Amino acid sequence: MLSLLILMLVFRSVIVPLVATAGFLLSILATFGVTTAVFTWGWFGSLFAVEGGGPIMSLIPMIATGILYGLAMDYQVFLVSSMRDAYVHGHHGMRSVVHGFDQASRVVVAAALIMIAVFSGFIFSHDIVVKQVGLALAVGILIDAFFVRVTLMPAVMAIVDDRAWWLPRWLDRLIPNLDVEGDRLATLLSQRSSAQATVNDEVSALSGNGSTASIQEPGRPQR
Repeated sequence: MLSLLILMLVFRSVIVPLVATAGFLLSILATFGVTTAVFTWGWFGSLFAVEGGGPIMSLIPMIATGILYGLAMDYQVFLVSSMRDAYVHGHHGMRSVVHGFDQASRVVVAAALIMIAVFSGFIFSHDIVVKQVGLALAVGILIDAFFVRVTLMPAVMAIVDDRAWWLPRWLDRLIPNLDVEGDRLATLLSQRSSAQATVNDEVSALSGNGSTASIQEPGRPQR
């Protein structure tokens, strides 16, 4: 619930937090399914050097859920904030999704590949607990980053179009505007710069008129 509220504050949207949370639920269910299939049912046991089936450590779900949720929301915020920035700066509908995806997807993919490589190194450990943690996290990041964040999420954003940024008026007045991207600050600075430029122009104009008047004023006779 707290994460939904934070995402709502960041993106000023109702649909984006709901889709992000639903995507994470799909990722974590698939992660638990693969982990159970390998270590309990013995699927692909020879590939991962797992002999027979056995129980999964009780801490695996908590560890996997915590780490995967943090990484999933990190990828979500980075990717969708780029789409939000494109929408705020005039790209609407499919254009905002394509522009934001083009700006952020490569970074998300690179970060996911690094984390997958790190946790994959634990899969071939001799310790079964370390092996379970490594497989769960590597598979979870693979599913969430490549199937949910860079595939499912942009597709849903493109389908809902600009309605993705819809927020009820009463809720818009209720929750604070964090201005994460700094758009309001940029607008305020632009307005101040324009006002300062106008003042400088007026001062220059007044100074020029004063100088002209002093030149055109008839001089006093010299003594």
